Amino acid sequence: MSVRQQVLVLYLGTSALDSPVVGWSVYDGTGRTSPTTGDGDEPPYASGVAALRDGWRLFQAAQLIPPYPGGEYDVSFLKHEFFFEKLVDVPSGGPGTGERAG
Repeated sequence: MSVRQQVLVLYLGTSALDSPVVGWSVYDGTGRTSPTTGDGDEPPYASGVAALRDGWRLFQAAQLIPPYPGGEYDVSFLKHEFFFEKLVDVPSGGPGTGERAG
Protein backbone atom coordinates (compact mmCIF):
# COMPACT_ATOMS: atom_id res chain seq x y z
CA MET A 1 0.00 0.00 0.00
CA SER A 2 1.03 3.58 -0.67
CA VAL A 3 -0.36 6.71 0.90
CA ARG A 4 -1.63 9.52 -1.34
CA GLN A 5 -2.99 12.93 -0.46
CA GLN A 6 -6.37 14.43 -1.25
CA VAL A 7 -6.65 18.21 -0.85
CA LEU A 8 -9.86 20.13 -0.26
CA VAL A 9 -9.89 23.93 -0.58
CA LEU A 10 -12.92 25.65 0.93
CA TYR A 11 -13.64 29.36 0.61
CA LEU A 12 -15.91 30.38 3.47
CA GLY A 13 -18.16 33.39 3.87
CA THR A 14 -16.19 34.61 6.90
CA SER A 15 -13.06 33.61 8.81
CA ALA A 16 -15.07 31.30 11.08
CA LEU A 17 -14.86 27.58 10.26
CA ASP A 18 -18.60 27.20 10.83
CA SER A 19 -19.54 29.81 8.20
CA PRO A 20 -21.06 28.72 4.86
CA VAL A 21 -18.94 27.55 1.92
CA VAL A 22 -18.99 30.02 -1.00
CA GLY A 23 -16.44 28.26 -3.25
CA TRP A 24 -14.35 25.09 -3.31
CA SER A 25 -11.88 22.87 -5.17
CA VAL A 26 -10.91 19.24 -4.63
CA TYR A 27 -7.58 17.77 -5.75
CA ASP A 28 -7.32 13.98 -5.69
CA GLY A 29 -3.81 12.53 -5.73
CA THR A 30 -5.05 8.94 -5.48
CA GLY A 31 -5.90 8.60 -9.17
CA ARG A 32 -9.41 7.39 -8.29
CA THR A 33 -11.00 10.51 -9.73
CA SER A 34 -9.80 13.27 -12.02
CA PRO A 35 -7.07 15.35 -10.36
CA THR A 36 -9.42 18.29 -9.85
CA THR A 37 -13.10 18.07 -9.08
CA GLY A 38 -15.54 20.24 -7.23
CA ASP A 39 -17.06 22.23 -10.03
CA GLY A 40 -20.62 21.07 -9.36
CA ASP A 41 -23.46 23.21 -8.12
CA GLU A 42 -23.35 22.04 -4.50
CA PRO A 43 -20.29 22.28 -2.25
CA PRO A 44 -19.00 19.00 -0.81
CA TYR A 45 -19.59 20.37 2.71
CA ALA A 46 -21.76 23.12 4.18
CA SER A 47 -18.90 24.50 6.32
CA GLY A 48 -15.31 23.87 7.35
CA VAL A 49 -16.52 22.22 10.54
CA ALA A 50 -18.51 19.70 8.47
CA ALA A 51 -15.30 18.77 6.61
CA LEU A 52 -13.48 18.29 9.93
CA ARG A 53 -16.26 16.01 11.16
CA ASP A 54 -15.84 13.90 8.01
CA GLY A 55 -12.16 13.32 8.72
CA TRP A 56 -10.47 16.10 6.74
CA ARG A 57 -7.49 17.65 8.52
CA LEU A 58 -7.11 21.42 8.42
CA PHE A 59 -3.56 22.43 7.57
CA GLN A 60 -3.78 26.03 6.43
CA ALA A 61 -6.12 28.93 7.03
CA ALA A 62 -6.07 32.31 5.33
CA GLN A 63 -4.20 35.09 7.02
CA LEU A 64 -6.63 37.69 8.36
CA ILE A 65 -5.76 41.01 6.78
CA PRO A 66 -7.98 44.02 7.48
CA PRO A 67 -9.15 45.99 4.43
CA TYR A 68 -7.42 49.23 3.61
CA PRO A 69 -9.41 52.31 4.62
CA GLY A 70 -11.95 53.00 1.90
CA GLY A 71 -11.55 49.51 0.37
CA GLU A 72 -14.05 47.64 2.52
CA TYR A 73 -16.40 47.01 -0.40
CA ASP A 74 -13.88 46.38 -3.21
CA VAL A 75 -14.33 43.16 -5.16
CA SER A 76 -11.24 40.96 -5.11
CA PHE A 77 -10.12 37.39 -4.40
CA LEU A 78 -11.98 35.19 -1.92
CA LYS A 79 -10.31 35.99 1.39
CA HIS A 80 -11.33 33.15 3.70
CA GLU A 81 -9.47 30.21 2.17
CA PHE A 82 -8.97 26.99 4.15
CA PHE A 83 -6.92 23.97 3.03
CA PHE A 84 -7.78 20.48 4.25
CA GLU A 85 -6.18 17.12 3.54
CA LYS A 86 -6.92 13.42 3.78
CA LEU A 87 -4.29 10.72 3.50
CA VAL A 88 -5.66 7.73 1.62
CA ASP A 89 -4.19 4.24 1.19
CA VAL A 90 -3.96 3.09 -2.43
CA PRO A 91 -2.59 -0.20 -3.76
CA SER A 92 1.07 -0.05 -4.82
CA GLY A 93 1.37 0.21 -8.58
CA GLY A 94 -2.29 1.21 -8.91
CA PRO A 95 -3.72 4.22 -10.74
CA GLY A 96 -2.29 7.55 -9.78
CA THR A 97 0.67 6.12 -7.87
CA GLY A 98 3.25 7.04 -10.48
CA GLU A 99 4.50 3.47 -10.32
CA ARG A 100 4.27 0.85 -13.01
CA ALA A 101 2.12 -2.17 -12.30
CA GLY A 102 3.64 -5.58 -12.80
